[in-house]
Amino acid sequence: MKTRRRRDEDLREACVREALRIIGESGVESLSLREVARRLGVSHQAPYKHFPSRDHILAEVVRRAFANFAEYLEARPRSADAAEDLGNMGRAYLQYAAGHPLHYTLMFETRKPDPREHPAMMEQAKHAFELLTTGLCALPFRNPADSPELDALFIWSCLHGLASILKGQELRTIGMHPDLVEQAAPFILGRIGAALGEPGAPPGESADRAVARPRKGRR
Repeated sequence: MKTRRRRDEDLREACVREALRIIGESGVESLSLREVARRLGVSHQAPYKHFPSRDHILAEVVRRAFANFAEYLEARPRSADAAEDLGNMGRAYLQYAAGHPLHYTLMFETRKPDPREHPAMMEQAKHAFELLTTGLCALPFRNPADSPELDALFIWSCLHGLASILKGQELRTIGMHPDLVEQAAPFILGRIGAALGEPGAPPGESADRAVARPRKGRR
């Protein structure tokens, strides 16, 4: 009985890994349970023991991407300074987008199954968003009358836009100097700090200040 259960668990994990591989190689449109079975060398019915439909296996792949993303944000360098900690979270977001492009595409640039039918798919996405709102609420200079959810959406929009641009070819196409591209992340993070009202971070200041800058005495 234990051996059979282990085989079932192994098959389930193999199906998820192969589904991710198919998406990475050919795009989400190429994903099907039949293709997963063919590539694993099992009967075309075998994956259906664990995933009733293509949407179910895609939802599991997306769920794991969000879980990995949330874990990465949780593992950021921590700081007792709320603004510095929020900056660390922003840098972790951009690092994850650059280092895990397939997961990032699955999370934010792929049409997903209906979350009402696959509620577990978005649990860790909600957790990641809560990390951001919690960090915002800890800022001593932020106006508490402002909605932390809307401020979080503002930050998310900025970082997602930057991550998507850096992932593409547009900056090279328009001829932006590589030194400016290198400055993009700290500059955007600095502007976010200014927009949130950090003292000493006027909108026109340089990119090495505000949320992006290290505090004195901290490295």
